[in-house]
Amino acid sequence: MSAPHQVGFDPAEIRTNEPTRNARLKWVIVIDETLPAGRAANAAVCVAAATATTVGGLLGPDAKDAGGSVHPGLPWAGCSVLGAPASRLTEIRAGAIEALGVHVCDMAAVGQSTRVYDEYLAEVGKTDAGDLAYLAVSLVGPRNRIDKLVKHLSLLR
Repeated sequence: MSAPHQVGFDPAEIRTNEPTRNARLKWVIVIDETLPAGRAANAAVCVAAATATTVGGLLGPDAKDAGGSVHPGLPWAGCSVLGAPASRLTEIRAGAIEALGVHVCDMAAVGQSTRVYDEYLAEVGKTDAGDLAYLAVSLVGPRNRIDKLVKHLSLLR
């Protein structure tokens, strides 16, 4: 993850009564398109969880059903999940790190090959960012910057 500057929505920007395209920031998760479904879902959930806890204002208010049960808030501004070749994930991440106002959260492949979090930390710690193989990258930032970074990518299939 990288967060040299705070990215998020101010409370006054959270407009749950408008289309997601009206939101100032766009959220996308890009997944290695060759991953089997279970590993792709795991990678998406991992970067989404990290993103939702580090980017303010992504989640809308809780919903209450007719019976009174509460359902935790979901991303009010939406989140597109896109597929890309593994080599493109490294390129997208590098471009996003350099882009002003873009929050980057990633999952290196070592995240799915270790079972002890300290082992994950050690493996990442001894590898340069450009040498890590990424399974997923989550980006939140101004629409025009995000669109430029993920140009020509399609929804994950």
